[in-house]
Amino acid sequence: MTGDGQWGREGAKVSTGAADRAWCVVVPHHAAGARLARRRLADELTDVVPPPLLADLVAVLAELVGNAVRHADPLPGGVVRVAWRLRDSAGGQQVQLRVTDGGAAAGPAIRVADTDAVDGRGLHIISGLADRWGVERDGLGQSVWAEFDPAEVTRPDLAVAG
Repeated sequence: MTGDGQWGREGAKVSTGAADRAWCVVVPHHAAGARLARRRLADELTDVVPPPLLADLVAVLAELVGNAVRHADPLPGGVVRVAWRLRDSAGGQQVQLRVTDGGAAAGPAIRVADTDAVDGRGLHIISGLADRWGVERDGLGQSVWAEFDPAEVTRPDLAVAG
């Protein structure tokens, strides 16, 4: 992964200290890979993060893996690496998702999609749900990441009237 060395190997849960937890899995560079990644994320985080945050994480991870499968080359072995990390912060758990693929000629960019278009909205979804997102390239490929701050998870449409 990147220079902090906190991501584990395939399927490994890595503890990097009392306040951080990280997971890394490898999924096929195929549409089924997004389903496997969503399931694994939900299984690991169901009892760890609030349900509204988990819903956003699952949606963003599906877009990230789907984009990697549709638009980028696989990593060696025909796979995509999926990782997530939790960090304690003042407001709760901050979460980072990261999907690494073999890269593409053109990097990810937000596109304007016509209302009738069947695709082209993935990065809009990621941008709308995540607090931050970005792309990193290295000699092995590219990683697209998204970060979620716990204080930003409360949405008016999910609030319960008192």
